[in-house]
Amino acid sequence: MYYVSTRDRLGKTTVAGAIAYGLAPDGGLYTPEAIPSLAGNALDTLKGMTYQQRAVYIMNMYLDSYSASELTGFCAKAYGGGKFDDPAVAPVRTLDGKTHVLELWHGPTCAFKDMALQMLPHLLTAALKKEGETKTACILVATSGDTGKGALEGFRDVPGTKILVFYPKDGVSEVQQLQMITQEGGNVGVCSVVGNFDDAQTGVKAIFSDSALRTELAEQGTFLSSANSINWGRVLPQIVYYVSAYCDLLRSGALEKGDKLNVCVPTGNFGNILAAYYAKQTGVPIGRLICASNRNNVLTDFIETGVYDKNRAFYNTTSPSMDILISSNLERLLHAYTYGDAEQVKRYMEKLARVGSYQIEESVKKRIERDFAAGCCGDEKGKAAIGRLWREKRYLMDPHTAVAVDVLEQYRTRTGDDTPTLVVSTASPFKFCPAVMEGLGETHPEQGLKGIDQLSRLTGIVPPAPLAGLAGKKVRFTDFVEKENMVDKVREMLG
Repeated sequence: MYYVSTRDRLGKTTVAGAIAYGLAPDGGLYTPEAIPSLAGNALDTLKGMTYQQRAVYIMNMYLDSYSASELTGFCAKAYGGGKFDDPAVAPVRTLDGKTHVLELWHGPTCAFKDMALQMLPHLLTAALKKEGETKTACILVATSGDTGKGALEGFRDVPGTKILVFYPKDGVSEVQQLQMITQEGGNVGVCSVVGNFDDAQTGVKAIFSDSALRTELAEQGTFLSSANSINWGRVLPQIVYYVSAYCDLLRSGALEKGDKLNVCVPTGNFGNILAAYYAKQTGVPIGRLICASNRNNVLTDFIETGVYDKNRAFYNTTSPSMDILISSNLERLLHAYTYGDAEQVKRYMEKLARVGSYQIEESVKKRIERDFAAGCCGDEKGKAAIGRLWREKRYLMDPHTAVAVDVLEQYRTRTGDDTPTLVVSTASPFKFCPAVMEGLGETHPEQGLKGIDQLSRLTGIVPPAPLAGLAGKKVRFTDFVEKENMVDKVREMLG
């Protein structure tokens, strides 16, 4: 199977090349030339498997140059060995007959990014060997909060790699920041950027596009790669948990084979919901894909109007991992809905870079509308949803999941669609204690580590060990840079 650039249909590479180098030379994102399909009885087969076995089965469909034995070893290392505090890895909790929650935060950093970032280092190091690459891979990451810690933990002390994470200064929660700046490992670096996530992400993309820098680094025995969801090795493991969730609902009797399942995803950079789209294209009976945005509702507006416009106010919210105005993975979706018209996608992206907006054709908009719905939720409505679900179901959720729950309620009221729905829960509530406690009615919420203790006392829930264990950890990284100076930080780390 070949992987093609979203901006150049002739820019083909192997899956190993796509994972090793992350971003195509033309700035496009690598995507499968064709989406493989599940066999007719595959869901029956997968239903009885463990999560690790399902991951091998699904990823093997996309990774033709990786052997099943390789993937079996990778999955055992990524999802076994006690790294996840639930044996199901990505358990599904049922709230009522029509609403189920997919919990993706049982890994070492307590966020959904672990589902891919525990796997990516194995895929990447194997890809480098398959490509005959002997240079050191410098992994550059821009994070809105959770990707950074997930990538740092995944690549910590991995031979042949260095990793540098940029995050928006004052744009992540205190717990998220503490997770990153205390990161252990001899090959890791962390730096905040004055600005928001889009500034950090744009800066990283500019570094990747700097041909002179690439030449300079190559002479030093280094090349750049990515652990953001622009890397196909990040998106692929996310497809697995949608397939797995459907199989778990089959196994529990909540669904019968062939029943439709809607999916509601709190969305910022569009990678998570994109993986649900690929799962649907692979053959999982997914119905509507409901894109849930916070106050930074650029994706909601796009799906409803066909106009993508980042020229708007940027808001720091209580769901910071969604505080994004440039959703990189949307480019892969545009590639799919324009039937692989790379020139058309390239025009959209060039216009976005030049004037900050673009409008898709009505025919493309209608194709998207057949699969996607959208809605948005502000901080106060999100906090109200946290309190309501705790009172009614004794279920505790974080502010990102709360956005999805509120948007799902809006969608059902608006459409009358009572299809069973999977709500994607992306982070432990203990990563965002102040907002969660405000949702529960606490008028004096503590910040940082004190907030973890306070939320535990308030709910009687034991906090995840990786978060409770932050107490007393040494702060290692305190640097910050202006966005135009990010490249200097790269040189400093690699010098």
